This record gives sequence, structure tokens and C-alpha cells, in this order.
Amino acid sequence: MIGHDFPHQQSAHCETGAAASLLRQAGLNLSEAMVFGIGGGLFFGYVPFVKLNGFPLMTYRCRPGGIFSRLTKSLQCEVKQQKYRNKEQSMIELDQMLEQGLVVGLQTSVFWLPYIPPALRFHFNAHNLIVVSKQDQRYLISDPVMPELVWCDKEDLVNARFAQGALAPKGRCYTLHSPKVTDLRQPVLKGIRTVCRDMLAPIPIGGVRGLRFMARSMRGWQKKYGKRRSLSCLAQLIRMQEEIGTGGAGFRFIYAAFLQEAATLFDEPQLEQLAQRLTIIGDQWREFALQATRCCKGRAEVTFDGLAQMIETNADIEEQFFRELRQLERQLGRKLKKSVQEVSS
Repeated sequence: MIGHDFPHQQSAHCETGAAASLLRQAGLNLSEAMVFGIGGGLFFGYVPFVKLNGFPLMTYRCRPGGIFSRLTKSLQCEVKQQKYRNKEQSMIELDQMLEQGLVVGLQTSVFWLPYIPPALRFHFNAHNLIVVSKQDQRYLISDPVMPELVWCDKEDLVNARFAQGALAPKGRCYTLHSPKVTDLRQPVLKGIRTVCRDMLAPIPIGGVRGLRFMARSMRGWQKKYGKRRSLSCLAQLIRMQEEIGTGGAGFRFIYAAFLQEAATLFDEPQLEQLAQRLTIIGDQWREFALQATRCCKGRAEVTFDGLAQMIETNADIEEQFFRELRQLERQLGRKLKKSVQEVSS
């Protein structure tokens, strides 16, 4: 049966993992790190006026779907995607695409996927997976967070595709075809430029300014929320950093791997050095998560003020890092433009 030989690869993050798998099927073999970098996925946002479970929203990546959109535009891929109102029609068209030998990306809710362990299911409606084949009333799934291909009954897949709430998938499916760009140098530089722009943005809720804004807010959480709810708010911060969509430290490790690949692509030692520095920054975020977890459990080695100071320190380090990365990207861009002009002349 078609699908059993699908080259499934477990990934750190669902959107980048699904995109990398679809690109491989389309003939372009990129690592998850390269997908993440070209897609400009690294970001931070602190949005206190948007509530998640009653607490301010924190995000350590760009908006859901943003990586895929930027990646496919940079590589000039043909993308076909569709949303539905009718559940049955969405499944009929999915079956038709599978019969044509296509593999199909879906946006789903984690909560309704039965193969996900119950302890890890939560109401998140932007989980990406790939359907590779169908047998009777069940579908063979390549889910980037799973170690192997898994089966999912039709009823469960319908529930996952049409879950309600924020970021409701509305049956969204997508296929990817024919990437026209195979020279990755321009897409890599564009991805770096995007991340540097976002992390150094002059808006108070985004990038390094957003980190400092969150640190200032954290100092007032106990007064604003009380002891118990302030700890719940801190627990949400940890969850957003370390569990939801890979998180702060994990994304920095992936981006460091991207910079290492970029260093080889451009034969640029400075990119390798920056990759090593970003790995250290990721370690510092892991240390923050450890100290914050101990605080939640009543075994605190630092106070809320101390945790806020750790975030501010990371913000200062990251600001300097992204300023240097932006400067290097501009230098590499000028060199690439010059080399292209020389070749064309």
C-alpha cells in the first residue's frame, strides 16, 4: 500500500518538520534547521492584552503558519491550500488527493489526536501533520512529533481538523510542489534579515524589547495576581518556553544549527562563531527555566525579581548578538550581489 515507505522523520517542531517532509517529497532535501532559518521562525512576543488561560500571552516564535509561508515564498514553491465548511467534502477531497499519490499537510488540533499521549494533549489548533495514505476508514499519518508513522481513524481526524476556538483549522489542507529556487544563499540571507528585523523591532511587545517588557511586568505579578496566581502565570511562561512549539531554548538551538549550515554554505567562520554563541544563549534560557520551575515548586533559589533580572540579561546579550548578525548578513549580501554581477557580466 502507498505510504508505508514514506520517509518519516521525527522533528523538534511540527510546522518545520512537516514543511521539510513536504519539500523532500517535492525533490528538495532540507534539514529542519534550514527550514526554520529560511522561514524566519525565531521571535519573541509578550502581549499582555491578549490572554491565554487568563494570563498574558508569550510567544517564542513567529505566528503559526508564518514559517511555512515565508519558506515557500523564498523558494518559490507552488502551494495549493484549501479550507472547508463542509466536513464530509473535506474528507472526500483529501481521499481524492491521496488517490492521486499526493501527500497532504493538515492543520489540526492536538487535543483530538488519539495517538498523542493523554498527558500531552491540549487545545492547540495549529498542529501540522502529513497524511500519506488511507486504508478502510483510517489514515496513515506522518506526525513530526512522533517517532514513527501512526494510524488515525477518520472520525478522530475530522474532529482534529474542525476543532473550535483560537486558530481554528477549518479543515485546512495543503500540498507543496516544484520549488524553483535551489541556490539557498539568497533565501538564507532573507531569513536572517527577517529574524534580525523582528528581534530588533522598535515595538515594545516584540523581540528584545518584548523581553524587557515581560521582565518589568514580572516584577509586579505577585502584587497584581497574588501569590498563587503569580506562580500559575510563571508556570505558563515555562510551558510556553519549554513545551509549546519547542520553546525559547529549543528554538535557539535549532537556529544555531541553521547558522552552522549557513556558515558552510557561505564558507563564513563568523557565522559558525555566532552559532556557538547562540547555543550558549539557549543554555542560559534553559537555566532560567530550571530556576523558574524551582520557584513554582517552592524550592526557589531566586525571587521574581531575580528571574526578571535573568531575562533582562538575556535580552542585553541577544540584542548585541542580533546586531552583529544583522551586520554580517549585510556584508554577505553585498558579497553575494557582487559575485552574481561578476558571473552575469
